[in-house]
Amino acid sequence: CNPETVSTDYDTSDRLYFEPLTLEDVLEIVELEKPKGVIVQYGGQTPLKLAQALEANGVPVIGTSPDSIDLAEDRERFQQLVEKLGLKQPPNRIARNDQEALVLAREIGYPLVVRPSYVLGGRAMEIVYGESDLARYVRDAVKVSNDSPVLLDRFLDNAVEVDVDIIADSTGAVLVGGVMEHIEEAGVHSGDSSCSLPPYSLSAKTQAELRRQVVELAKALNVVGLMNTQFAIQTSEEGDDTIYLLEVNPRASRTVPFVSKATGMPLAKIAARCMAGKSLAEQGALKEIVPHYYSVKEAIFPFAKFQGVDPILGPEMRSTGEVMGVGRNFGAAFARAQEAGGIKAPPVGKVFLSVRDPDKSRVLPVARDLIERGYT
Repeated sequence: CNPETVSTDYDTSDRLYFEPLTLEDVLEIVELEKPKGVIVQYGGQTPLKLAQALEANGVPVIGTSPDSIDLAEDRERFQQLVEKLGLKQPPNRIARNDQEALVLAREIGYPLVVRPSYVLGGRAMEIVYGESDLARYVRDAVKVSNDSPVLLDRFLDNAVEVDVDIIADSTGAVLVGGVMEHIEEAGVHSGDSSCSLPPYSLSAKTQAELRRQVVELAKALNVVGLMNTQFAIQTSEEGDDTIYLLEVNPRASRTVPFVSKATGMPLAKIAARCMAGKSLAEQGALKEIVPHYYSVKEAIFPFAKFQGVDPILGPEMRSTGEVMGVGRNFGAAFARAQEAGGIKAPPVGKVFLSVRDPDKSRVLPVARDLIERGYT
């Protein structure tokens, strides 16, 4: 977690420790403070890895149980749960050596998203389009072994990504905090993608199905506290949406502050009370708030300050901050988010467009719009 958020605060925290998030350091603090339990949901991905070890050392974990956390984090266990619930995932495999990775990739088909089994901020994640790319990846980027397998997922081209944050209590009640539609396509790290709450293009039917699926997942995982779920949606030529489940994080996501600000609902506080034993009903938090206005989150990048850095976005996170814009409609909210981020429309002049071959037909409407606005 970020200690700077409370480092100068004098009344929120009873105690403040600046220590690494390792098992040894946490156990030392627990030994000193003797708390009733620890919460691992507010520090990102790292504390989740400590949950089972803390429990093994006799430290009570408040909220979602370590076994449920492992169920969501363990690829093979989670896949069994997804199949049991009848949900869809992109075709995927786990490779434990270089040769196995190449064989399994042929089974799934290219393009693929490849990554180490444990990854933070999308580090060492890549989209590979052929066997030569994958061979280079397993040779140069990662060391594949039984202890460090590589995850292979079929890359969903031309898909819309969606984030959903929820809170669940110990009675099994689930509150949907917010449904966010990404503006960049799936394949760009969620921390680098702009997003809109409420969604700006998803049908009511698709949104209802997303809500149904996250509630099913939260109940199946016995979540107590926060959970973030990421989906990808592909639309057929007939206009039918297919929803794919990408991943579930049984913790607070980076989107929680944005959702809380956009809806006026303090998700972190409500979730903490759920973990402490209060139900959602007791807190009067049973109904999702869908604002009548739009809020857009925009990522901030350091490219202007670091000349020569490749600005092309992908699965590895590049942003260093974010801003928010609010408006009566999506266009106004998006424009205000751009203004807040210091992103200005370039003056009218010549524009150079370069896209990969499969995207050439899709870039034509963009080119026409630019010409209509006076660009050449």
